[in-house]
Amino acid sequence: MIKKLSVLTAVLVGSVFVISNTQAAGGDPAAGEAKSALCAGCHGGDGNSATADFPRLAGQYEAYIVKQIRDFQKGIRANNDTMAGMAATVASVQDAKDIASYFAKQKMAKKPLEPINKKLASKGEKIFKEGIPVNGVYGCINCHGPKGKGRSKTISQFPVIGGQHRDYLIKQLKDFKSGLRANDPGGMMADIAKRLKDDEIKAVSEYLAAQLP
Repeated sequence: MIKKLSVLTAVLVGSVFVISNTQAAGGDPAAGEAKSALCAGCHGGDGNSATADFPRLAGQYEAYIVKQIRDFQKGIRANNDTMAGMAATVASVQDAKDIASYFAKQKMAKKPLEPINKKLASKGEKIFKEGIPVNGVYGCINCHGPKGKGRSKTISQFPVIGGQHRDYLIKQLKDFKSGLRANDPGGMMADIAKRLKDDEIKAVSEYLAAQLP
């Protein structure tokens, strides 16, 4: 366990340095609103997508969105063909920053796509806060903050996931588990996802989907 915590600490420190530098020159949200027009069809004009196939971007960290766009462009992330194609249309890093800045300033919608299963969410809350020590699963709260609302935009390697679509979260965790998605810092999410059973993935995703404004 001590070794795992040491590795996590190193990743966190490295992430702070990387993201702090990325944040140094932010985007222009006014310019980003116009540039985000192509994104609206999937993610919604204000970043609140109407389907779980596409994540909510409203209120997400700017630097995290930029990283995902760049990772799709570079082929580092390849678990969504639609997004890979759309990312290719973002002409410059500045365009990515502007688009991300616009979505980062939007407010997340207050309703989930589907009713929340409170019993399942309660099970997920325990996993989120405490992890599953017997299986080496670290509590999600340590990186993603209380209720999954993030810790700080200066460590945006760990995104806001509270209030995200349940089925989107389930897919991402399963993609990390299978190796289909592999752009997480230090392979941390892949390691955690591989230690989670499918019912545990569903539970923690249910809890996070309920963490709306």
